[in-house]
Amino acid sequence: MGFVQDYAEICVRGAIPNLASGSAEVEFDQGCKIAVSITVDESKGKAIVDFVGTSDQQADNFNAPEPITRAAILYAFRCMVDENIPMNAGCMRPIEIRLPERSMLTPQYPAAVVAGNVEVSQAVTDCLFSAMGAMAGAQGTMNNFNFGNVQYQYYETICGGTGAGPNFDGADAVHSHMTNTRLTDPEVLETRYPVLLEDFHIRRGTGGSGKFKGGDGVHRQIRFLKPMDVSFLCGHRIVPPKGLNGGSEGQVGANYKLSATGEKTKVDGRSQIECAAGEGVIIQTPSGGGYGQ
Repeated sequence: MGFVQDYAEICVRGAIPNLASGSAEVEFDQGCKIAVSITVDESKGKAIVDFVGTSDQQADNFNAPEPITRAAILYAFRCMVDENIPMNAGCMRPIEIRLPERSMLTPQYPAAVVAGNVEVSQAVTDCLFSAMGAMAGAQGTMNNFNFGNVQYQYYETICGGTGAGPNFDGADAVHSHMTNTRLTDPEVLETRYPVLLEDFHIRRGTGGSGKFKGGDGVHRQIRFLKPMDVSFLCGHRIVPPKGLNGGSEGQVGANYKLSATGEKTKVDGRSQIECAAGEGVIIQTPSGGGYGQ
């Protein structure tokens, strides 16, 4: 086990000198932000990842315990290593993490943290890749969508666009970075739940422009056949995903309540609503930022 950890450490140390020092910020719709600066020590093959400037602990649930930040750092730096290295403690030995106390990334009891693993982690990852100059902002949210009643309960995260990079376009309609779920097949969804999936398509042309184009988001429309309580926990409904090195921003997402007659009413990205039988919802997910002019 020691050899495996040492091998991982060597690979990460070897990759760090190829990275440039940099900094970045990602702002949330409600005004708080994640900030990071990465300082590379080429001679020692080490990096300091400092989150100074990150907003204080939040009164809502957008707080992430420290292990979530560590996992995002491990993921981001491991992506920068060309070899398929094992994921273990050796990867983190060359990286010094600095977290401000009582911030969004070091919440203290009784802070709520339910959005930490699904929303804040996305912002941390986007911030890291931007600071390293590796990738523009992805959709930056998991587009958490829940509906249910006393008989049925359902939860999904919804795909969107990823950011473009120095030599690649962003991907369309994928679950990006820290997302760990897949969407239910339409036939299975409609068989097991009293819903109709009326529309699910890629929002073509929504990715940020640039030398390399950001990935496109999606449009997802569901109609309920029975009354349902519905909740959304989504980001980048106001603040768009950032472009990088002159690339333009991606497009924001949007949520709507759909009446039985087809009228749309926009709802907040972090909200709970009630839908009667025949009503529905539309979720439009953000697209990725572009890279380069």
